[in-house]
Amino acid sequence: MRIFRAALALCLCSAPAFADEPPPPAAIVVPAPPPAPVVASQETNTSVQLMSLRVMRDKGILSQAEYESALKDLGDSVGGKAADSLSLVLGKFSTTVYGFVELDGIWDSTQSLTEVPGNTQIARQDVGASGYAGNNARLQMTVRNSRLGFRMRAPEYHDVRASAVFETDLVGNQPTTVSEGSFYANAGLRVRHAYLKLETPIVDLLFGQTWRLFGWQNTYHPNTVEIQGVPGEIYSRTPQIRLSKTVKTDAVTFEIAIAALRPDGRDSGMPEGEGGLRLAVNKWTSPSTGGSTGTSIQPLSIAVTGNVRQLSEAQFAAKPVNATTAMGWGVAVDAFIPIVPGTKEKMGNSLAINAEVADGMGIADVYTSLNGGFQNAPLPDATQTYAPTSGLLDSGLAVYDAKGVLHPIGWMSYLVGIQYYTPINNGRVWVSANYSHMSLQNASEVNAIADPTATNGTLGAKARSALDWFDANLFWDATPAVRFGLEYAHTQDTWVQPDKAMPPQTTGVNHRVQFSAFYLF
Repeated sequence: MRIFRAALALCLCSAPAFADEPPPPAAIVVPAPPPAPVVASQETNTSVQLMSLRVMRDKGILSQAEYESALKDLGDSVGGKAADSLSLVLGKFSTTVYGFVELDGIWDSTQSLTEVPGNTQIARQDVGASGYAGNNARLQMTVRNSRLGFRMRAPEYHDVRASAVFETDLVGNQPTTVSEGSFYANAGLRVRHAYLKLETPIVDLLFGQTWRLFGWQNTYHPNTVEIQGVPGEIYSRTPQIRLSKTVKTDAVTFEIAIAALRPDGRDSGMPEGEGGLRLAVNKWTSPSTGGSTGTSIQPLSIAVTGNVRQLSEAQFAAKPVNATTAMGWGVAVDAFIPIVPGTKEKMGNSLAINAEVADGMGIADVYTSLNGGFQNAPLPDATQTYAPTSGLLDSGLAVYDAKGVLHPIGWMSYLVGIQYYTPINNGRVWVSANYSHMSLQNASEVNAIADPTATNGTLGAKARSALDWFDANLFWDATPAVRFGLEYAHTQDTWVQPDKAMPPQTTGVNHRVQFSAFYLF
């Protein structure tokens, strides 16, 4: 029986189909579309994306070297937050947008200063032309220090990394006749940085406007709520061509750089020269904030920089024909010293000191708004008019004595700051304090030059012999993007000699209280 069933099944399986059974339907075949035409392009990946610098590095769009270079360029404005600044990525090209919105409320005990204090002279508090300004307060509210920057980057090409930075704020020059309403509420744009950078395995090159090399800026700027530059601080940017080389090991980083800069007087016919050396100990670090917003982790370091320039002014004559020249120079030493070290993961309970000392002749323009109140001696003729300056030199760099000798004005300055990041929220609340001093170096030369009839006008026209400034600051990061700061600052201006036509007052004093709010992006 089993054999019969097996045989029957075999016959059924192998039997042919019935002749009248319809065939199965044929499969419908859809022809493939023709291939799309190929457009020749050097860059096939043209997708547009938004992502942070950190994500770009993690995705391999940025190398570690490119990532560190970007953080360095943005660190002045947004510090460590630069890693999270958004970039528009088009293929292998990218543009990073960064900056901050800032509101400042500033109360001063005198009417001497705008929102940027610089080294402006303090009005007298006695009598005379400046008595009113020296004895009445001023309140300012401003958003002019708000900042916007763009960093553009091209893909690496044969080991050459090309990038450019354009950065602006609202502290632009405005006509002296503009109303207060326009000055504060309709501020003018100003170029802060505009440069291109080429980084190669041999040497790095920079072309454009950025920080001076002198003082190795901005690495050693103090932490203060006050809008920089503050009194006694090396703080200036100018067009330049710079060559630099960085040698980095696991333990230390060594940098060397030289630069040719825009001359102080274009008619001198000679560029200004700067050079510097910097050594950093990579693993000895602490949090540091340059200015109000540039918080990052910095290593123990020291830098030495120098400056040399030719000062050229029209000869000491009523109708000058030739020029008189003199040499200007400067030397600066800067340091950052972590006392109680800290890291990105453990910022709280860290303490650090920053220090700067500088000496030089004819270098007033490396400081903000430093004039000193000096004027050329009168010409030796019956009219006793002042020697023409012809506009070759900005004021404060050099003056003529009565014998027609051009004297560069010499200044010595030092600034010391301390920063303590508390354990509150891992260092998101911290305090800082700073002290600076400036003194006139060649007083014996310029004492006789200072105009003895000056009455120290509203902003002070009396020649300065010294300047002392100190402040104390409290900062709080309410969120990763929002920061608040509160400051008290004290400025004391000391003059070369009291005005002969007025009581013998030798100093002017200003007290400042400032509150600032920042949104960083």
